[in-house]
Amino acid sequence: MVKIFIAVLVTCVVMIVIFQVVDPGVNTSNYTSTVVASSSASGIISVSISGEITRAGTYILEPNTTLGDLISTASGVTSNADERAYDTSYLLSDSLSFYIAPKYDNSDVCSLTPIVKVNINSDSEEDLQTVSGIGSSSAKAIVSYRETNGKFGRIEDVKNVSGIGNATFEKIKNYICLSS
Repeated sequence: MVKIFIAVLVTCVVMIVIFQVVDPGVNTSNYTSTVVASSSASGIISVSISGEITRAGTYILEPNTTLGDLISTASGVTSNADERAYDTSYLLSDSLSFYIAPKYDNSDVCSLTPIVKVNINSDSEEDLQTVSGIGSSSAKAIVSYRETNGKFGRIEDVKNVSGIGNATFEKIKNYICLSS
């Protein structure tokens, strides 16, 4: 019985070593954090993408890369991606994250009606308030922010507006867009 136990234990250790040699990416947590931590020093950037994307995740890219390049690296957007909610010419920088919003409601499989969205770059305060989660003060702040800072380059930039944080962004991200 002891010999069987030792044989099984040795076999397991040998298999673990073989798997590490054959596929060293099995334990990539240390590698990823090392790459991300040294990204600014080595001239690479780390950017995350989620939502209506084929392969969501964090990607290590060269500087001067655009959102379109990131989307290509992530194997493209899904057929439900709303092209009005992102700008493929947006120039990436380190530690950014992007959400590709859906065109149709994912909770309603049979829906043929696109989600009604407001344009954070051009719609009026009244139009912005039609989105649940954007009240009068938030709508004024969005309009004021874009008048002061220019157009929003990505929908995540709405979190730079005073009064709109992560929780509000999570509520409104499928109902805002960058262009009509």
